[in-house]
Amino acid sequence: MALVPMTAFLEDAKKNKYAVGQFNLNNLEFTQAITEAAIEEKSPVIFGVSEGAMRYMGLDNVVAISEAAAKRAGVPIALHLDHGSSFDVVMKCIRAGFSSVMFDGSHYPLEENIRLTKQVVAAAHAVGVSVEGELGTIGGVEDDLDVAEEDAALAKPAEAIRFWEETKVDYMAIAVGTAHGMYKGEPKIHFDIIEEVARNIGAPIVLHGGSGVPDEAIVKSIQVGVGKINVNTESQVACTEVIRRVLEQKPNEIDPRKYLGPARDAIKEVVKGKMRLFGSSNRV
Repeated sequence: MALVPMTAFLEDAKKNKYAVGQFNLNNLEFTQAITEAAIEEKSPVIFGVSEGAMRYMGLDNVVAISEAAAKRAGVPIALHLDHGSSFDVVMKCIRAGFSSVMFDGSHYPLEENIRLTKQVVAAAHAVGVSVEGELGTIGGVEDDLDVAEEDAALAKPAEAIRFWEETKVDYMAIAVGTAHGMYKGEPKIHFDIIEEVARNIGAPIVLHGGSGVPDEAIVKSIQVGVGKINVNTESQVACTEVIRRVLEQKPNEIDPRKYLGPARDAIKEVVKGKMRLFGSSNRV
């Protein structure tokens, strides 16, 4: 199966009240783990790729590996640019073969964010690529993003509704109290914002910073309108813990397959657990 835009599973997710997970690619093992999880769970999935990951893996490698995974998997897989910083970066990814892109204009004033996002939507939709937009500022640290807690800003429902009405993005990320990275305490998610925005727009809400959010909060967020949830840090933690454990037990081990293989298995289990929690298992 070829890579698909995120709109390929939008209607089914809305109809059956589940969310599709975005799991970030960091290297080959992450790609393999996420793909295997999707196959075993019979779940659609989104490969998230940050600009940092593109620099690390190489853009052409990212696309080639993702296309090979999608061809083998037999389940819908979208290759999605995560937090695209500019129109040029977005277009570079579209030309390379990404099936979905996010333009993150959340750091711009509302009018400028709308103007720039509309440009991205026009270009992407012309070639069948889905678009995610963002409003409000999500705190935490992830790759090139580093937003202090005091600088995070919740999305205002009226502005979010206007943003969607003028841009017609396919998925809408709004800041509702989650953050990138793991939480020191329990996140306070503003379900009222999710519900009000979701009720008034034609796009699913995206929950960034899904790692470490309590299960009951995830379930409630889906019930009130979230249709896409991003997870990266939990996969990275599981991967790294296994590598540390293997090398502590076998300090003379030099074969990377001997520690990356078990790490890949750990990532897969995290992803499978999230797919079940999100309700996307057995949907294809």
